[in-house]
Amino acid sequence: MIEINQLRKYYEDDAVFVTAHAAERFRQRGITIKDVKNAVVHGEIIEQYPDDYPYPSCLILGMSIMHKYMHVVMSDEGTASRIITAYFPDPMKWDFDFKKRKDGV
Repeated sequence: MIEINQLRKYYEDDAVFVTAHAAERFRQRGITIKDVKNAVVHGEIIEQYPDDYPYPSCLILGMSIMHKYMHVVMSDEGTASRIITAYFPDPMKWDFDFKKRKDGV
């Protein structure tokens, strides 16, 4: 199971990397690296994906620097982490607190 404190430590150790795909999605969605870091540093893990390949990952709920809810998917590779994607959750697909997916969506 991935622990949020370990992901935060990767930030402290400068061991968080962004995939090219994620960087392109950030640009398309108006998300900055500072938004992602803020979400991880102040957020919480809401879903675990232990079977993701090649490394386990998780979904984090946090806030952008402009205090907008956002989700970040991050891997835990043992000594580093990779940001897989980040997005502003759709209220039509998530409960009011953006922690749980709506049924049937």
